[in-house]
Amino acid sequence: MSKNILKHRLQDSRITGVGSALIDFLIHETDDFLVKLGKQKGGMTLVSDSDIEAILKKIAEQNRDNKPVVVPGGATCNTIIGVGKLGGEACFIGKRGNDYYGDFYEDNLKKSNVYPLFHTSATPTGKVLSIITPDAQRSMFTCLGASTELEPESITPEMFNNTGIALMEGYLLFNPDLMMACLKSAKGADSMIALDLARFEVVEASRDILNDIVNEYVDILIANEDEARAYTGFSDELTALEALGENVIIAVLKVGERGSYISYKNSAANSVTDINLDKGTSKVIRVYAKSREAVKDTTGAGDLWAAGFLYGIANGYSIEKSGEIASACGYEVCQVVGAQIPEHGWQRIRSLL
Repeated sequence: MSKNILKHRLQDSRITGVGSALIDFLIHETDDFLVKLGKQKGGMTLVSDSDIEAILKKIAEQNRDNKPVVVPGGATCNTIIGVGKLGGEACFIGKRGNDYYGDFYEDNLKKSNVYPLFHTSATPTGKVLSIITPDAQRSMFTCLGASTELEPESITPEMFNNTGIALMEGYLLFNPDLMMACLKSAKGADSMIALDLARFEVVEASRDILNDIVNEYVDILIANEDEARAYTGFSDELTALEALGENVIIAVLKVGERGSYISYKNSAANSVTDINLDKGTSKVIRVYAKSREAVKDTTGAGDLWAAGFLYGIANGYSIEKSGEIASACGYEVCQVVGAQIPEHGWQRIRSLL
């Protein structure tokens, strides 16, 4: 069935994500420490697994009490864990190392109510070391490890069985064959497809295939201001939102501490279960962010926003209510360091349900 004549009624509430399985190491350090490493503050540097181990060893040598927070990470994983914590049915597809950190990653997914579908490798599990300086800036050292070895032929429609929404992270665009295998398998299982554009650099590097992918496969498109500008060419927010939503069912434009705009094609109903691309014109909803007076760290804010929104959509909440849940998730993750909301935060979010 062509997407342009789709009247999609979600039969399943499961959200299945495909992405990079990366262990996050989060640690506070001084500006001087970065200088000694020869690292300019901010941004991301690709390194080897042994480089990360060496940096952690240096940190431990100068202060044994300064130990990193270690949690499962990666953009899609952050979102899928959020879905699981909300009580949703969640699944994560990726590739990990056959090592301690791979076991740690998988165990933590299970504890978060996420069903893991992993392939394993002799290559170490991917890692991201985030050094947080006193000004709250993050300087990241990344070893992608086994996460880059997920092969197109290993992705099958059966992996998306009973999946209402399949979430693809934009970083998959760097591996077009893998992205296409995921898209075709998800559509083969009759899942709606959500794409989070991830970073404006991803958009700029994928122009030759991105438009066709969105037009043919994507039902829910999520972008922030920079990503939307890179994709549409428009700086005006509402104009960019209109362009984002031209060939999808739902388009989301996140505007940081000002909240988000959500565009959806719907003639009358206010739930995704009655959305039809051929009926009516796009409606736009403004969702305001909660107060951000005490932001500690914005790591994972977009990922957790997506968790709340997709959970709401998959479970039959209205577009407005899904946006409200998303906003609450984004707020709570900004109150802690890293992308893991503590249980008392989840309790506040669940009270909205």
